[in-house]
Amino acid sequence: MCNYSDILQEIKKYDKIVIARHIGVDPDAYASQIALREAIKLTFPNKRVYAVGNSSSKFNYFPKLDKMPEELGGLLVVVDTPDKKRVDLPDMSKFTKTIKIDHHPWIEKFCDMEYIDDKASSASEIILDFINNVGLSMNGEIAEILFMGIVSDTNRFLFSTTSRTFLLVSRLLKNYPMDISKLYENIFLRPLREIRLQGYIEQNMVVSQNGLAHIMITNDIINELGVDSGSAGNLVNNLNSISEVLVWVMISEDVKNGLYKFNIRSRGPIINTIAEKYNGGGHKYAAGARVANMEDVEKLLGELENVCLEYNKMNIEV
Repeated sequence: MCNYSDILQEIKKYDKIVIARHIGVDPDAYASQIALREAIKLTFPNKRVYAVGNSSSKFNYFPKLDKMPEELGGLLVVVDTPDKKRVDLPDMSKFTKTIKIDHHPWIEKFCDMEYIDDKASSASEIILDFINNVGLSMNGEIAEILFMGIVSDTNRFLFSTTSRTFLLVSRLLKNYPMDISKLYENIFLRPLREIRLQGYIEQNMVVSQNGLAHIMITNDIINELGVDSGSAGNLVNNLNSISEVLVWVMISEDVKNGLYKFNIRSRGPIINTIAEKYNGGGHKYAAGARVANMEDVEKLLGELENVCLEYNKMNIEV
């Protein structure tokens, strides 16, 4: 595995740098790629640096992404992505050098150089630590972007937060005073239609005897409430305090792409290894998956039910 110094040396070598991340973008993926882009451009004004991928109007509080340069080549940096199939990029083979920077558990090696810290709260935390350690330039805008990335992926420092996370954020706030309330509004303010969707989820989710909760958000419900297929995933962390639930699952029907999208969270059972079997992955207790038919929906729910059952057995035996 490479280190920060190795990554900086490659950044110095190339005049064209493309920064990509995973499909189904979230705030941490946005923040880590955009902050890295801005820090490199601020430090090396003559370099051409592009942050690329499909955008989402939900995250318009971040600076805009770039169009993919017509001529590829140069350096590719992939952030916040553990496996090749989830990279939001049509072709990685055109680049001269590739680097992965990620905080997910290792799945596969798909870049020439890889930096993985699965103890980090977020990709944004790694980028912040990288900038601090190698001396890339920072400003208030970059600081706010990274703060939002960390806050979002930790759900206000509730998950995957270590003493290093607090230390880095504390130093960031000391050096770059921010309107934290405004930044929290960017991340957590929700339209009324999503609050009504949350009410529908809470009223209609099914909870098994073993502690698996799930809800299917069909295309009809999406249209009736005026939300999009990704809205349920935005609400998945809101169910983290139900005492009877060990694993909870939001399933969203995506008619446009012919998929059922799973957002999965856990308070104990390890779920990412199951998600990896179904075109997904993630962390031990926070993962996602995508399946194409109801048969696979039932299979995935069955595996999650079994992992809850086994977890309960182990705790009873202890």
